[in-house]
Amino acid sequence: MSDMVDHLIAQIITLHVKLQACRERLAVNTDSEALHDLRTTVRRLRSLVRPLRGLPGVEQLENAAKAMGTLTTPLRDGEVLGAALIAQGFEQAGRRRLQGRGPSYASVARSPQLTRLLAMVDTFPAFMRSADRDGLIQALDKRIEKRLRKQWRKLAEALQDPDHDRHRLRLLIKRARYADEAYPQFGHASKNLRRTLKRAQGDLGDWHDRLQWLLQAQQHADLAVCIGRWQHELEEAERRSDSTLDALGDALAHRKPGQ
Repeated sequence: MSDMVDHLIAQIITLHVKLQACRERLAVNTDSEALHDLRTTVRRLRSLVRPLRGLPGVEQLENAAKAMGTLTTPLRDGEVLGAALIAQGFEQAGRRRLQGRGPSYASVARSPQLTRLLAMVDTFPAFMRSADRDGLIQALDKRIEKRLRKQWRKLAEALQDPDHDRHRLRLLIKRARYADEAYPQFGHASKNLRRTLKRAQGDLGDWHDRLQWLLQAQQHADLAVCIGRWQHELEEAERRSDSTLDALGDALAHRKPGQ
C-alpha cells in the first residue's frame, strides 16, 4: 500500500475508536461533552473522506456521517442554549431545555444512524485495501492535493466577496480547518493561519448561536427577556467576526506559492 493509503486507514481506525467511545459515553450519560465530541469526530471524518469522492464506499460513508449530523443538531442546539441561559442567570429556562438529556443521549447511542455509521467506518479500511489492490486508486496524493487546493480557493474567493454569506463562510472555514488537520503532510496552513481559522470559526459560531437564539425567542415567551441582550451580542459578534475574517482573507492572500 502507498503511504497515503496507510495514512487514511490509520486515521479511519482512530476515528472509529473515538466514535465508539462517544457512543459509550452517551449511552450512560457520563459527561456533558459526549455529544459535542461525537459531532466533532463525525465532522473530522467527513473532512477526511471528502477529498476521496469517487472511490468505493465514500459516498455511502459521507451520507451516513451527514445523517448523524442531522440527527444530533437539534439536541446540541438545545444543549448550547440551555447552558447559556443558566450562565446568564435564567436557571429555570435553562434547566427546562436540558431536561431529558440522559434519555436523549441514550437514544442517539442506540440510533440506527450511529449503528450504520460505525459499521461503515469499521469496514472502510477493507474497501481502501481492496481498491488499492485492484488498482482503482491512482495517484491518490495528487487527487487529494487537488481537491484540498480547491477548498482553499473557494474559501479565499468567498472571503473576497463583499456580500459574503456568514453561514457559507462558517462551513467553508470548518472544511478547510478540519481538512488541514486530516492531511497535515500537505502543509497548506501555517501555524498563524491555523490560529486565525480557529478564531474565525469561534467568532462565527458565537454569531450563529445568537442568531439561532433570537429565532427561538420569537417562538418561546420565556426567552423574550433575553432578546435585548442577545441582539447586542449578535452585533458584537458580527463586528468581531468581520475583523477576524479580514485577517483571514489577508492571511490567505499572503500564503506561499503552492499552498
